[in-house]
Amino acid sequence: MTSLIQDRLSKAAQQMCKAYREESGELRYLSPARVPSQADIVALVATLRELIFPGYFGLPGLDENNLSERTATLLESLYNNLTEQIDLCQQIDSGRSHRQLAQEIALAFIEYLPKLRAELQLDVKAALEGDPAARSYDEIILAYPGLYAICVYRVAHKLYLLGAPLIPRIMTEHAHSLTGIDIHPAATIGHSFFIDHGTGVVIGETTEIGNKVKIYQGVTLGALSLPKTEDGELIRGTKRHPTIGDNVVIYAGATILGGNTYVGEGSIIGGNVWLTHSVEPYTKVTLAEQQLRMTPIKRT
Repeated sequence: MTSLIQDRLSKAAQQMCKAYREESGELRYLSPARVPSQADIVALVATLRELIFPGYFGLPGLDENNLSERTATLLESLYNNLTEQIDLCQQIDSGRSHRQLAQEIALAFIEYLPKLRAELQLDVKAALEGDPAARSYDEIILAYPGLYAICVYRVAHKLYLLGAPLIPRIMTEHAHSLTGIDIHPAATIGHSFFIDHGTGVVIGETTEIGNKVKIYQGVTLGALSLPKTEDGELIRGTKRHPTIGDNVVIYAGATILGGNTYVGEGSIIGGNVWLTHSVEPYTKVTLAEQQLRMTPIKRT
């Protein structure tokens, strides 16, 4: 490396450090404490998938002879790594370590895993019953992006309810990046939930979804324009997203907005519908038929 290049690099480093010191801190984290590891949190998702769907993911050759040993090993690893990441997130959140609290959250989450598996079993069954193209449970577990997003959501939602900071959002945004399905971990979703195709689905923070709901690609369950204070600050902590009743089907491209918007049980929302008011139970909502215009193409 020439002295000219070294000199330019040195000046660039000085300018960067000057920028770090002058800005208020939104884009930097200068502290002796470690930040949580995004890679390690994503690795937790892989460990959890192996625990939730044993034999499908992780080490091959799982059988009755090694099931107990492998499960115990995975749970110990999950406990240690989850405790570590929760503690690191708490240090960012509060400025200090809460190791005992992190351990309690990790243990409570692990103890919930059997129930979480039962919830996901209903989601797998809903996918098989809701998609005529699905041939087996194996296909759904191994290939369906909607199930992956729901699996990560249910994991993240439980951690959110237990008070684990930051980790739930990192998990669901990881699933979002892989599947195109954006589910906020604070949303409430009932059992037997199925997302068909999935790309472009958005489910906001305060959304409430009942049981046996089916939605297609491109559906948005979002908020209207957010209210602000007189000072221009966003008003947070309010119900901003819709409530969807049991046994509702929402077709591709539909947009349902607003915290006061309720879609009644058994309703069907057609494709590309824009909905900002409530719907009575057992109502079909569709757009008025549009006129198609067809003109001949000049042949060359």
